[in-house]
Amino acid sequence: MVLLKPSTLSKSSKLRPQQEGFSESLIGDSVEAADAFIRQWVSPHPHDSSSSSCSISSLFAADNRGEGRRFLDALGRLQYAIQSVILVNPGSAKLARAQELMRTAMKHLQKEFYRVLKSNRRFLDPESVSSWSSGSSDSITTTRTSGSPEGELDSESSTELGSERGGDAEAIVDLRMIASCMVSSGYDKDCANIYKKFRRKNIVDALSNLGFENLPSAQMQKPEWEILEKKIKSWLRVARVAITLFNGERILCDHIFSSSVSVAESAFVEITLQSALNLFVFPITVAKCRKTAEKIFPTLDVYQTILHLIPKIEQIFSYDATASVRTQAAESLEKLGESVNSMMIEFQSSITKESSKSPIPGGGVHPLTRYVMNFIVFLADYSDSLTAILKDKESSLPLPEDYFSSGGGSNNEENPGKNGSPMAARLAWLILVLLCKIDTKSRLYSDAALSYLFLANSLRYILIKVRTSNLRVVLGDDWVANHEVKVSQYLEKYEKMAWGDVITSLPRDSMAEAKAEGSLRRFNEAFEEAFKKHKTWVVPDPKLRDEIKASITRKLMPGYTGFYKKYPVGSFKIVRFTPEDLNSHISDLYIGLG
Repeated sequence: MVLLKPSTLSKSSKLRPQQEGFSESLIGDSVEAADAFIRQWVSPHPHDSSSSSCSISSLFAADNRGEGRRFLDALGRLQYAIQSVILVNPGSAKLARAQELMRTAMKHLQKEFYRVLKSNRRFLDPESVSSWSSGSSDSITTTRTSGSPEGELDSESSTELGSERGGDAEAIVDLRMIASCMVSSGYDKDCANIYKKFRRKNIVDALSNLGFENLPSAQMQKPEWEILEKKIKSWLRVARVAITLFNGERILCDHIFSSSVSVAESAFVEITLQSALNLFVFPITVAKCRKTAEKIFPTLDVYQTILHLIPKIEQIFSYDATASVRTQAAESLEKLGESVNSMMIEFQSSITKESSKSPIPGGGVHPLTRYVMNFIVFLADYSDSLTAILKDKESSLPLPEDYFSSGGGSNNEENPGKNGSPMAARLAWLILVLLCKIDTKSRLYSDAALSYLFLANSLRYILIKVRTSNLRVVLGDDWVANHEVKVSQYLEKYEKMAWGDVITSLPRDSMAEAKAEGSLRRFNEAFEEAFKKHKTWVVPDPKLRDEIKASITRKLMPGYTGFYKKYPVGSFKIVRFTPEDLNSHISDLYIGLG
C-alpha cells in the first residue's frame, strides 16, 4: 500500500488544499464503489430479487470468484483512501462513513473466510498440502499489478495454480487475498482467530483418529513394558503422519498469511504447538523404562524416527515461538540415546554373565552364539542411530591392534572399525566378548579335537552372520578375512588331533607285504575308532561340513586306493573297507546322527 508520508505533506502548506480535494474525491469514489458491493452482497435491497439471490451464495464461490476479486479490490481502494484522508484531513465528514463501511465489509469477509475454509476442508487437508511440490506451493501467490494501489490483485497466479492442482486450488488464493485484505485493514486478529479455531480442530481430530490421545505422557507412572511396547508401535505410526500434518499446516499458514509473518507465526503456534510438544514428550517415557537388552530395538525405533525427523522438525518449527518443540525433540533424542547406550552395556554384561556349564553335544553352535549374533545383526541395521548415539565413546575399548586387519593393511573405506567408527568398534567389541566366552566354553570338552571343532563351528557361524548382513559393511572385509584365517587354524588343529593317527597309520602301496598287514590292521582300528567318535559330532554349516570331509578324503583316499589296488580282496583277511566303503563312511560324518 502506498501512503503519503507526513514529512512530505508538511513541506508545503500550499499543497494542502489540493491534497484535501484529492483525498475527498478519492474517498468519495471509494465509498461509492465499496457501498455498491456491500449493498449487493452484504445488505441487499429487500425489493431487489437479483441481490437477494446473490446474498445466499458465497462471494468466493466458483461462479462468483470474479466478483470476489473486485470486492477485495474495492476494499483495497477504500482502505487506501481512508489512510490518505487520515493523513491529510482527519476531520472529513466522509471518513466516518468510510470506516463504517469497512467494518461492515470486514464482518462479511470473516464469514467468507470461514466459508472458504469449510467448503474446501478436504482440499486443505494438511497431508495433501504437505505433498505439494515446491513448485506448486511457490505458485500460490497473489501478484500485484505494477503501479496499482494495494488490493488490486492479479489472478494470473491463481489460474496457474488452478491448472496444476485443480480448480479447488483457487481456495488457497482466495484465503490469501482475504487474509491480506483483513490484515492490512487492521483486522488481523479477527481473521487469525477464525483460522486458528478451524484448523486446530482439524489437527486435533486427525491425531485423535490415529490414537494420539492414548499415548502416556512423561509425567505418568512407568507403564508395564507390554503396554508401553504397544504404545511405541502406535507412536511410530502417529509420529510419521503427525509431522506431515504439521508440515502441511506450516505451508498453509505461510501462504495464507504471507502478508504478515507475525500473524502466520501466531496461527501456526496456536494450531500445532501443544500437539507437537505432546508428541515429542512421549519418548521420554520410553527412555525411562528399565534398561534390559530386549527393549533396545523398540527404543532404537523411536530414536531413529526422531533422528530422521529432526531436519524436518527444525524446518517446520523454525519460528522463535516454536523453539520449545525443537528443544523437546532434541532432549528426547538425547535421553533415548543414553537409554540405548545403557542397554548395550547391559547386553554386554549378559554375555559375560552367561553361566551354562554343559558342553553342546557334538561340538555344535552354542545357543549363546546364535542369540548374540542375531542381536548384533539387528543392531547393525540401526547404523545411523548407533553412530549418532555412540559418537566418541568407544575410543577406550581395548580391542587388539590387528583386530580389524588381515595383516596386509587397508585404507579407511575397507577398514572402518580400525579407523575410528564408534559403532564398528562397539559391535566388534561385543563380538570379541562373545568369542572370549566361546573360548571359555570350549574348555568344557574333554576331547581337545572336539573343542577345536566347536570353536570352528562357532566362528564359522559368526562369519556367516557377518557376511550376510549389514555387519560386513560395518566391520569391513579385513575383519572377515582375519577371522576366516582363524577358522582355518581351528580346523587344522582339529584335523591333526582327530585324524592324525588315522593318516599316519595309512598303509602305502610301497610297503613290503610283511609290513603292510600290520599297517592295515592299525589303520582299520584307527579309522573305526575315529569314525565311531566323529559320527556323533556335528558341523551345522553344509559348506564347512563338505570342506572338512573333502580335506579328510584328500588325505586318505589316494593312498588307501593305491594300496587296495596293489593288494586286492583276498590278499589279507583283515581288509574291512573297499575304497567305496571308506568314501561312504566319510560321507556319513558330521551330521550328528550318531
